[in-house]
Amino acid sequence: MDLIRTIGDLKRASYQPLTVKEEMRRNLIRKIQNNEELFPGIIGYEDSVIPQIENAILAGQDIIFLGERGQAKTRLIRSLTRLLDEKIPAIAGCDISDNPFKPLCKACHQLIKEKGDQTEIVWVSCEDRFGEKLATPDVTVADLIGEIDPIKVAEGRYLSDELTIHYGLVPRTNRGIFSINELPDLSEKIQVGLFNIMEERDVQIRGFKVRLPLDIYLVASANPEDYTNRGRIITPLKDRYGAEIRTHYPTTIGDEIKIVENERKKFQDEGFQLNVPPFMKEIIAEITRQARQNPYINQRSGVSVRMSINNYESMLSNAFRRALRLKEDKVVPRISDLSFIYASSSGKIELEAIEEEKGQQIIEDLIRKAVKAIFDRYFKPSNFESFIAKFNSGRTITVGSNMLAEEYARILSDFSELMDGVIKLGSYDNAMTVASAMEFILEGLHLNKRLNKETIAGKHLYRG
Repeated sequence: MDLIRTIGDLKRASYQPLTVKEEMRRNLIRKIQNNEELFPGIIGYEDSVIPQIENAILAGQDIIFLGERGQAKTRLIRSLTRLLDEKIPAIAGCDISDNPFKPLCKACHQLIKEKGDQTEIVWVSCEDRFGEKLATPDVTVADLIGEIDPIKVAEGRYLSDELTIHYGLVPRTNRGIFSINELPDLSEKIQVGLFNIMEERDVQIRGFKVRLPLDIYLVASANPEDYTNRGRIITPLKDRYGAEIRTHYPTTIGDEIKIVENERKKFQDEGFQLNVPPFMKEIIAEITRQARQNPYINQRSGVSVRMSINNYESMLSNAFRRALRLKEDKVVPRISDLSFIYASSSGKIELEAIEEEKGQQIIEDLIRKAVKAIFDRYFKPSNFESFIAKFNSGRTITVGSNMLAEEYARILSDFSELMDGVIKLGSYDNAMTVASAMEFILEGLHLNKRLNKETIAGKHLYRG
């Protein structure tokens, strides 16, 4: 590429330009044949969304992604640049990255007429061939398509001269991928302008029609509720998108946990060892799953995977804070740490026509249901009959998020009947994991109505 600097060099190298859809299709075919991963970091879409994306690209169809918030729509769109060539040639100085062999703009035609094969070219990277815009009501035609440049008019050019145009985001992404996030929020006037670009291949700026057959792969995202409301997206524009692909939330707890582990913020805390028991990960994912089914939460807005990610981070933060205060070297989250996830949950849900004050009650209910659901996957209350019988003799157990792990070990020595459960959970390696397992078992028995529980000053007292 360093040796190819003019159109003449490009011709001698026998370069064959492709349209952006042909280019993406060719690269997709190669990746499929080589069994390459197309969308790194995207989990749970292997058998649903990704095959539909592949079909759309092979068919040369523009795509609109429909899905609630937090379903990786933007990440999918940005990952499409992996299907572009690393670099392509364009005429140097061109605002719309014109194809050296088939220029569109008047300025490039004049340049080639003057310099011919000596016309300079530049190599445009795949990252520079991606453009996106978040649709808001204040987006204008000038933002997306272009506007008359008053400075060029002042220099003596006519308004009808194409050279007076200052191109917007869409033309500047010529020979690339352009994404519009939340498409229904665009005004109808702007949508008509997009339709003209997609269908008629012309641009109209202040009444002047400019023929501009742009080579663009158009992608959009939308919430299904907005997308289907009459009048939110003009019918011709909806019809122009070749593929309508529905995204979704993780269908299994396992997928949700993988996403959480991939996306959570990680820090290097020397001197501390992080150990998250599997059942605590499952509880975090189950809390979000319960939220997606709760009648008091607006399901049209959705409950993002970010709720799982942020709750996981909050749980680990409280476990880390405890380790710092108690001078423990292992960070192991417990059930009592879940009481600190309200701050990371409340902003992720929209309540359905009830008072905001009840938000904490709803989140507490989500936690209880999640803990019970996960406990019931591991145990039956009957597994602890001997412990319950001993406990009903008037004994009590007190636990809390600020209790030393050694105190749990002493409790376990008094109630060895819990040891089988701790072993089944695989949490017998050290006092910290034992503490986590014991809190899980005690809370599970309480939620199954086999133990009573009182909360006093941040500590939880279990009794028969």
